Amino acid sequence: MFSPELDLRELQKSGRIGRIEIQLQSKQDKTTGTITIPTSMDRVSTSLTAASIESINRVGPCAAKVSLEKIEDVREARRKAIIGRAKEILHKWTIESTPSVDEIFKEVAETLKVAKVEKYGPEKLSAGTEVTGAEDIIIVEGRADVINLMRCGIYNIIAVEGAKIPETIIKLSKEKESAAFLDGDRGGDLILKELLQVANLKYVARAPRGKEVEDLNCKEIFEALKNKSPIEKHSSLQRKNQRWRFRKNLPKQ
Repeated sequence: MFSPELDLRELQKSGRIGRIEIQLQSKQDKTTGTITIPTSMDRVSTSLTAASIESINRVGPCAAKVSLEKIEDVREARRKAIIGRAKEILHKWTIESTPSVDEIFKEVAETLKVAKVEKYGPEKLSAGTEVTGAEDIIIVEGRADVINLMRCGIYNIIAVEGAKIPETIIKLSKEKESAAFLDGDRGGDLILKELLQVANLKYVARAPRGKEVEDLNCKEIFEALKNKSPIEKHSSLQRKNQRWRFRKNLPKQ
């Protein structure tokens, strides 16, 4: 009734219809079954083919009746299966990755614990929590400097807390690689001068001129520490200044 383009054999040869599967059951001289026909045709061609097959009224010498049970879009079924599985994965992932209330409280408590300044040595100097175990330390001027550096995640710090350098600082500077991180003002200059006389420093970092370490943000702190200079540079500068002062004070001949 239709063109050869819709003939089942031709459609199979062109690959537009796949392998036809038939399942039969016979009972009391009556045979029933299902015919499954996979197709890659468009909806119009698929509908015409289904209607043509329904028009079959004989199979060999026997009367037959064929009725369409359903047309299923396999791609749509696969999409639904994939979407369903994706929802399951997302749900499980969300449950497993979301912290419990206890974990949240614990994390917040740890943050508060980290922010606590310790007392170090006989002088009870303000210090971070990692001074004892660290291989290198940062020497700052006061407690406020220690708090500010700890806020930025730096814990191997200890404060001088005064113009006179404590014995604990002198001892630590000889046992660990030490860097001084001082204010960018005259007070920082004086502390550096004292440290150069009694401590074994390796590096010196300074806050920007006119600023104090306790007022710096984390970006400025890391930048200053990154740009720290070897102690030799500061020692030679101090010796140069001393020679200049000495010559300046020489009596006239």
